[in-house]
Amino acid sequence: MERLKKFVEEKSMPHLIFSGPPGTGKTTAALALARDMLGTLNRDAILELNASDDRGINVVRNQIKNFANKTGLSNIPFKIMLLDESDSMTREAQNAMRRTMEKYTKKCRFILICNYSSRIIEPIQSRCAIFRFSPLKDEDIENQLRMIAEKEKLQLFEEGLEAIIYLSKGDMRHAINTLQAASSINNVIDQEAVYKVAGTAHPEKIRGILKLALKGNYIDARKMLMELIKTLGLSGLDILKQIHTELFNLENLSNEKKLYLAEKIGDINYRLIEGGDEEIQLSALLAYFSMN
Repeated sequence: MERLKKFVEEKSMPHLIFSGPPGTGKTTAALALARDMLGTLNRDAILELNASDDRGINVVRNQIKNFANKTGLSNIPFKIMLLDESDSMTREAQNAMRRTMEKYTKKCRFILICNYSSRIIEPIQSRCAIFRFSPLKDEDIENQLRMIAEKEKLQLFEEGLEAIIYLSKGDMRHAINTLQAASSINNVIDQEAVYKVAGTAHPEKIRGILKLALKGNYIDARKMLMELIKTLGLSGLDILKQIHTELFNLENLSNEKKLYLAEKIGDINYRLIEGGDEEIQLSALLAYFSMN
């Protein structure tokens, strides 16, 4: 990002928040910025913590405060604290950290990395410049996967590549992990290998179930869905996410019907999260698809 490069040129930066979906390069960008800014990744200059491991107030009072107050290297303008998954911190911990950020701002700058900036308390947000990361473009993921496949001498078929991109949804980390898992079975990466290691239903099967239900063939659609769940061992939420994705790929379905079904998917999602029975809830969802 041009703004980050500007910070490096000026050798000065405010407290920062990097927010966005997983696998979009937030932590990598933070480490690259810290390295370019300070010229080192020495532990006396940079401290990286994962807030999901230690998210209570004690980590703020001990590790974070001690590092922020400690005298840095003589050749660096300030130290940098990288706090990954900072949206996992409790509100009490965030309030304690806010005071530390204020008090030691000349000695230490904070980079808070999170998936949801809305979970960071407002007083901290107002003290930071917020950078929002978006899911990576399909062509960027494709280029990276082709480069990896070439260097690792993998035979990556077009259908396999498309399957990985479909599953990753803009998450580069997920895409690379899926490629690696598929390559552990065979150097030939096709669609079948990808869906086998991903533990995900083939989109065509989900689409076929939905089309049966929309035609009013509820019993057969439900039977196919239950067999799919038992075969792959998928959770109700996994299936629901795929149904939500495939809903908008269905042709010959009016916008009004899609809006209605999208609302019902949201209701079923809430019920499953709250502990509803998966078989009952998914059966109910298919009933909504079958209703005219």
